Amino acid sequence: MTSRNVRLGQSTDRTRRYALTEGAGVARKCRDLTQQALSDWFGAAGRPGRIAAGDALLLVSELVTNAFAHGGAPYELRLDRADGRLWVQVSDTSPVPPRPHGPHHADRASGHGLYLMERLSAAWGSVPRGGGKAVWFAVEVLPRARQS
Repeated sequence: MTSRNVRLGQSTDRTRRYALTEGAGVARKCRDLTQQALSDWFGAAGRPGRIAAGDALLLVSELVTNAFAHGGAPYELRLDRADGRLWVQVSDTSPVPPRPHGPHHADRASGHGLYLMERLSAAWGSVPRGGGKAVWFAVEVLPRARQS
């Protein structure tokens, strides 16, 4: 599923990369692509209604929306699977790493993105990429076996 503002790039059995351009509905299209990857890679554990899948879709929306609002322009969505986790990266043209704008307040109309990253992901961060950065997160879709 691609459109004029989301195009499939490199794809393997463990990685999917999509080129992004501005336009209406990019966050929704990125959620749809993420949902498809979750279902393809993780079967029933990645289908709608599962907590990990829902968390991943919410966080994809946050990353793409924040990239448009604060990161210059997002240019790539990358999805990877490894060790029962979905790894998501959104690359944008701003070198400024994400940072909270003070303590989280639930009654605010906005400013919840990094709080959600912290609460819902297994891990998250950002790395320099070209002249910009990639903001990433991981969600544990298939629970790891407990160590004795």
